[in-house]
Amino acid sequence: MADPTPDDIQRFIAQGLACEHIEVEGDGRHFFATIVSAAFEGTSRVARQRRVYEALGDRMREQIHALSMKTLTPAEWAVVSKVTTPVAEPGSAAAHHHH
Repeated sequence: MADPTPDDIQRFIAQGLACEHIEVEGDGRHFFATIVSAAFEGTSRVARQRRVYEALGDRMREQIHALSMKTLTPAEWAVVSKVTTPVAEPGSAAAHHHH
């Protein structure tokens, strides 16, 4: 099998898992995917990754070790995608004082 492209991996995941957002970057050998799915609600990181591997199925048995992923729920994604620049909230340091 030819090395999959990021588009291939994105398509494979989308076919097997209902996603709100998928972004895959890679060079044919190593891939990094950001996957946003409501299916991840209330599940652990390991369970989320298992769902993605199930979606990929046998297509990537050889290449699967080269896939890193960030799995997020829509709510988590909303928070992450809003954070475009690391600007501290005004007064956020005050919230961490100890008595």
